This record gives sequence, C-alpha cells and structure tokens, in this order.
Amino acid sequence: MANSLKIASAGQGNPLVFIHGWGLNSGVWQPCIEQLKQHYQVITVDLPGFGLNVENTVSPYTLEHVAEMVQQKIPVQSVIIGWSLGGLVATEIATTFPEKASALVTVASSPCFVEKDNWPGIQANVLKLFHQQLAQDSAKTIKNFLKIQAMGSPNIRQDIKKLTELVMAYPMPSKETLDKSLSFLESIDQRSQLAQIKQPFLRLYGKMDSLVPKAVIPQIDKWAPNSEKLIFNQASHAPFISHFEEFKDALICWLTEHSSR
Repeated sequence: MANSLKIASAGQGNPLVFIHGWGLNSGVWQPCIEQLKQHYQVITVDLPGFGLNVENTVSPYTLEHVAEMVQQKIPVQSVIIGWSLGGLVATEIATTFPEKASALVTVASSPCFVEKDNWPGIQANVLKLFHQQLAQDSAKTIKNFLKIQAMGSPNIRQDIKKLTELVMAYPMPSKETLDKSLSFLESIDQRSQLAQIKQPFLRLYGKMDSLVPKAVIPQIDKWAPNSEKLIFNQASHAPFISHFEEFKDALICWLTEHSSR
C-alpha cells in the first residue's frame, strides 16, 4: 500500500491543482505558481514515483490508482489543471470524483494519445521506441523527450533550457515508474468519458504541438461538445513555458468568468 502523496501549496483563495505530464514533475509549474499564488491557492502534485514522491509509488500503477491517490490530497471544489498525461489524471478525477472538481482544464492533452483508425496521435512504434530507450538510458530518454516537447516552438532552445532547469531541480523517477506510466499514453482511451464531464471544461493547445497534433482538436470537439478550447498559434507542447504571459492571462480570464457564474 502506497503512502499518502506529498503535495505543495502556495497562496490563498480558490484552489487550483496542477498535475504534470509524463517523465517530468511539478517543477514545470514554477512560473505559474509565482504568478497565480497572488490570487489563488496553487497546489502542485507530483504523481507517484515522480518529484517529491519519487520514493512513493503504487502497485499496480494504473490510472485509477493514481487518480485515487491524488484526489485524497486535494480540496473539494478544486479547479484541476492537467498537462499532457496529467490531463488523463485530471479527467479521471473530474469524472470519478466530481465533488473534487469545480472545473477541468487540460493543457496539450488528448483523451487518446495514440494514432488509431482515423484518430490523429502518436504512432505506436514511437512509443515502443521510448520503452526500448528507457531500458538503456532513462536520463537520455527524458532529455530527448524534452526536445520533442519544444519542437515547433519559435523559441525552441530557450524552451528546452527552461524545461530542463525546472525539471532537473527534482529527483529523477525510476526506469520502472517511467515505463509503467508511459503505458498510460499507449493504452488509455477516454473519448467516451468526455461526455460525463459536467463541470466547466477548458482545453488549451499549442498549434505547433508534435505530440498532440492540431488535427485531433476538431475530433475532440465532437466528443466534448460542451467544452471550450483555445489554441496558442505559435506554441508547441508546453505553452505555459513558451507563451507564459498569454497562457496565464487566458487561464485567469476563463477562471474569472466561470467563478462569477
């Protein structure tokens, strides 16, 4: 049985819960924390086996177990914000533990990351290659993954440097944790689950994203017709890094609009 997750909290006000993506940790949210803590209680969660919880994992490592652990540590009526793989965790919490989520925001995320049928996504052989690389050199694999996340950004070198600095401030996850959590991207398909989302739902994308291609956005529109979306035209997979001011302003504007309803 896993221990309770460690979380970090700063500021006061309505709670915003930030969940990171695959291979990384809560350090990626540091710029958001510094700005948003002036208006909100900002809670950052390291998933089991990552960051502050590098020694605290769960078995079996499933989306259901991870979501259960996270929801135990966050307040009711939180705005849950999930980036990339974190969007899968955030969606699972919003639909399975709806009392915990007053609103849902996904950032550069997809309910189904893998390309299948007419659904755009990551090719299965690419994820298979990641598994193989992890077995050989996990640190190098993470560095290569950071480069992929910045591909398409007009500030690719600066973005990679910033992401690396933020992520490397925390301990690296084990190969086992990386391998098991990578399977989320391969196997999880939440498309039918999107119809269960009753909370206000915002989807944020980077038009230049190579991991969540822009072609998938209108497909997700059909599965989540009551959601709202915003596309950052020059951004890639990490708009909160490459276009921080634009990202922050858009998020605060949406939160203000929906908190006043």
